[in-house]
Amino acid sequence: QVQLVESGGGLVQAGASLRLSCAASERSLSRHPMGWFRQAPGKEREFVAAIGWQGISSDYSDSVKGRFTISRDRGENMVYLQMNSLKPEDTAIYYCAAHPSPYGDHSKAEINYGFWGQGTQVTVSS
Repeated sequence: QVQLVESGGGLVQAGASLRLSCAASERSLSRHPMGWFRQAPGKEREFVAAIGWQGISSDYSDSVKGRFTISRDRGENMVYLQMNSLKPEDTAIYYCAAHPSPYGDHSKAEINYGFWGQGTQVTVSS
């Protein structure tokens, strides 16, 4: 059974940095496009960042562009989200997700992701 496990969340002050990690249980996921989404209290889940299966291409939401960086280590079956200059509006549960099939282009659309982690809480105080 495919599992995605996020870690690295926490409580930080505005302006601080955090690095989220996502560990995939299946080695085959190293060939799947991956993404990060987040859900703030009372809001719908939204796209944050995505990365292609080779780790070369990536995309970001406008709200995090220039502050967040997505990366992956295919050998270790890990995906990361480096978050800098955090703002209170970044407070949310952050989810790691994987496309259900290998290869292909990364995507911003939640419907294109077939595997999801349980999420990790990020809280940014002002």
